Amino acid sequence: MATDSTPDAPGLCFGSVAEAYDRGRPGYPREAVAWVAGEEPLAILELGAGTGKLTEHLVALGHDVHATDPDPRMLDRLGTRLPELRVSQTAAEEIPAADATYDLVIAADADAWFDSDRALPEIARVLKRGGTFAVVRNMRDERIPWVKRLGNLIGHHATGEGIGEAIDSSPYFGPAEESFFKHWQVIDRASVQDLARSLPDVAGLDRAGQDAKVQEVLAFYDDFGRGMDGMQLPWVTECFRAVVGIQPKTIRQEPTPTPSATTAGEPAAEEAPDRDVVGEDTVPVALAPAVEPPADDDSGMLLIDFR
Repeated sequence: MATDSTPDAPGLCFGSVAEAYDRGRPGYPREAVAWVAGEEPLAILELGAGTGKLTEHLVALGHDVHATDPDPRMLDRLGTRLPELRVSQTAAEEIPAADATYDLVIAADADAWFDSDRALPEIARVLKRGGTFAVVRNMRDERIPWVKRLGNLIGHHATGEGIGEAIDSSPYFGPAEESFFKHWQVIDRASVQDLARSLPDVAGLDRAGQDAKVQEVLAFYDDFGRGMDGMQLPWVTECFRAVVGIQPKTIRQEPTPTPSATTAGEPAAEEAPDRDVVGEDTVPVALAPAVEPPADDDSGMLLIDFR
């Protein structure tokens, strides 16, 4: 566990602020979860489940969910939210599951920490034929000026980059479909501190650095004079999904046969060399048709700087 003088490694910095993460991070729109997971019950593996903000929607929709996270402190917090859920401490790069186990593998605000070169073939391996990999991300809508200024303090999002491009360039998946969902989070003087502490640019600092950054955020909040009324923080949930096309199989080592006894005058059987054996041949699958993102756009209103 990290100390104040030794921050956690990237991707494992959130466990030390798990309670702030749970209180301060926004949830996900139910319609966004329905878009990536559907309404029919599926066997789902969630990678980087964190404190379970997406997980609770998947469970409520009736799916059979196995939630994982590399940080046991986040899983402890998830367990208080969903005590009956099956969970395990697992990284995306080494999934302890058999080939073709899940209908859907999903990651919510966790893909930035994946090693795509290792994680994508693992994800493809554990998906059933025709299964889907989905990514969900909450992004603050920085088209609003005050939200952009908040980002100057706590870090900006890089929208439209990362895993979507990695999926498209991967040999294991078909083209990634995208959809976007808008929602708002009410934040007040207390929850804006939790939000700040839960973000990677702040969570990775030592305690003194976190406290100093939170004071900057509070000064920013107080300057707007919101007080107990709170603020409406706008978010856009980006969703990606792609059907598995080629499924790598678990490679197993075939043992060298033991030479059998020979009769006089017969040549000894030639020993077979050790070789890596791959399971079934990979089979391409038909890809689902692309779904166009919503056409509505209220960007004109979003440019208003409400004070």
